[in-house]
Amino acid sequence: MVCDRCIRVVKEELDKLGIGLNHIELGEVETITELDHDALAKVKQTLQSNGFELLDDKRATLVESIRTLIIEEVQYLKGNKPAAVNFSDYLSQKTGYEYSYLSNLFSSETGQTIEQYIIAQKVEKVKEWLSYNELSLSEMAWRLSYSSSAHLSNQFKKVTGMTPGEFKKGNSLPRITLDKVGESGI
Repeated sequence: MVCDRCIRVVKEELDKLGIGLNHIELGEVETITELDHDALAKVKQTLQSNGFELLDDKRATLVESIRTLIIEEVQYLKGNKPAAVNFSDYLSQKTGYEYSYLSNLFSSETGQTIEQYIIAQKVEKVKEWLSYNELSLSEMAWRLSYSSSAHLSNQFKKVTGMTPGEFKKGNSLPRITLDKVGESGI
């Protein structure tokens, strides 16, 4: 689950199945009671029919947790607060694992580094802002913790093949849903 709508859909579908929830947030659901094999199969089928995947493998769950933390930090900035500068400390603190373990796990499971995934998320956020013409490039750079607008522009071009200005004029690159960002690599 990568957005508030996703949470709502999952909650509604689990309610339809009569499954009570203790807690639900991006990428995580805690039920009131433990689900038996049949109930778990129904949940899995329902989630799949709505485009979601049930992660019951600890490694896959941790990778999804890393993705969710990055998405929350990059995509859902609150106010004018810039994104966390030190993602390694942030991810370690939030997951309870050392960053070297998280980094190796993420790379082995996804085929890309955490840094590449963060960059892909930031580029997607810049595409959104450029599409809506809301912020200057300097403001975008500041909000995403880039050292300068030139650094942001260079990274955007490296990933997309065009400058932010070219994107803004032509807007020819398709936006990518957050759950698909980074899947094809950078």
